[in-house]
Amino acid sequence: MFLGVDGGGTKTAFCLVDRDGRTVGQARTAGSYYFSEASDGIGLVERALRQGVDAVCADAGIEPSDIAYAFFGLPGYGEAPGDIPVLDAAPRAVLGHDRYACDNDMVCGWAGSLGAVDGINVLSGTGSMTYGERSGRGARVGGWGELFSDEGSAYWIAVRGLNAFSRMSDGRMPEGPLADVFRRHLSLASDLNVIDIVFNQWHGGRGEIAALSRRVVEAADLGDECAAAILAEAGRELALLVDATRERLGFEPGEPVPVSYSGGTFTAGAVLDAFTREMKNLYTGYDLRRPLYEPVIGAALYAAKLAGTPLDRAALDRLRSIPVPTTTGEGEGA
Repeated sequence: MFLGVDGGGTKTAFCLVDRDGRTVGQARTAGSYYFSEASDGIGLVERALRQGVDAVCADAGIEPSDIAYAFFGLPGYGEAPGDIPVLDAAPRAVLGHDRYACDNDMVCGWAGSLGAVDGINVLSGTGSMTYGERSGRGARVGGWGELFSDEGSAYWIAVRGLNAFSRMSDGRMPEGPLADVFRRHLSLASDLNVIDIVFNQWHGGRGEIAALSRRVVEAADLGDECAAAILAEAGRELALLVDATRERLGFEPGEPVPVSYSGGTFTAGAVLDAFTREMKNLYTGYDLRRPLYEPVIGAALYAAKLAGTPLDRAALDRLRSIPVPTTTGEGEGA
């Protein structure tokens, strides 16, 4: 029995998979991202894990001691080195044994989208980053945070949409459909009221801001050239993340590189199309694949792999019968 845990800002998903590729237990708890001002610190991680492990074991009718191996993908893991010992210890307190490993939740997206085989996954939800593996070596690119990075993410798209709205309102840019889309969605009595909403009411909340990426997509669908350009640039930025990851992993020239994607931003056809075009321009060996499994199932597959007992082809095919949502991965999407 293998436990996969996919942590995130708004939810933490748990899934138990047996050696035959059957999901025997599932559960969800609150988010396990402890960097936000709304959280009450790192202690929330153990609480979320305890609640989820208890629930998923109850669903499967087993005890934590029956879990052969577990993988915990935790948001923020590795980004504050002083916190790693606390995060590494939290599952032990919950499971009562040491048969587990922890890493960043980006690993869940990679393992799920590609079935835990060598290749690269790009995540674009509220934030953006890539993770890939080749011959047992992993590499991450991007994900430096929304203030100065997360290129191609929903937050990045939304901020550029807000910038375009302000320019259109001022007359510094010709007004397109985006202006009225924002006015209508935010119920603006005056364009300047957007300042009150974003800074005062939302307190600059990354989730609320990232959700505005959908309005940029709406405007692009209505023919707004600026919005369309933002989405196209997002796709190109995401392709650059993949290309940098390929180079860091040391793929040989001409070597095929499996690539997949997760996160809600990719539900925007304009982003996925631009991403696909730029990938072809950057490297001819990219093999772009639709995601195979949800990230939480990917975490369970990775647990089996780390235990030295990866699931066989029949088990993997059985898991494929579980539909993958259009949006996979944590975070608001476009």
